[in-house]
Amino acid sequence: MSTNINDQPLGPASPELAEVQVQGVTRASFMLRGALMAGAAYGVTAVTPFVSQALAAGGGGDAEILNFALTLEYLESDFYNVKAKEVGLTGQAKSYAALFGEEEQDHVIALQGFIKQLGGKPVSKPTFAFPATNESSFLKLASVLENTGVGAYNGAAPSVKSKTVLAAAGSIVQIEARHAAAIDLLVGTSPTPSGGFDVPLTKAEVLAKAGPLIKS
Repeated sequence: MSTNINDQPLGPASPELAEVQVQGVTRASFMLRGALMAGAAYGVTAVTPFVSQALAAGGGGDAEILNFALTLEYLESDFYNVKAKEVGLTGQAKSYAALFGEEEQDHVIALQGFIKQLGGKPVSKPTFAFPATNESSFLKLASVLENTGVGAYNGAAPSVKSKTVLAAAGSIVQIEARHAAAIDLLVGTSPTPSGGFDVPLTKAEVLAKAGPLIKS
């Protein structure tokens, strides 16, 4: 159900995200839950400003930003490498899940390496629960998760100080965007937002709706 931020909210924009569970106690896990709930409340366009403001408030530096990205990649890798095998995918959907799962795991390994190079410690993998039960619901959730991931990377980019880290993140987000486009085309939706640009929301607008949805 869509939401008009100038009127009374009508309901979650992306209810699939509201049902994704992330069980972890790190700041990165809390941020990921917040990003997912922002997307659930206002749609994936809300993720970029939410992540940008949350990271700016944290002030933890590039290692913290990469740990947030790593937590997101843990989620996507688990989704494709574990959940995909439980729902009985076929044809192109099965092929995409296998390929994307390999690429998400590559992202996990790369981010762990960058964090160690910065002198940080990679966060532990949280546990996840996804609401998909069949191919149709899996693909619908895949579309929302991939587009959410793109928004999360875009939101984190302004806080990155290292050009090397920014270049690495840029190379990853391009793959995430291609994943999103491929899935969107497979399910018959447009791979680009209406008007060609994401519409930013303030942190207050996001939290007003997302806050009650966040699960501990």
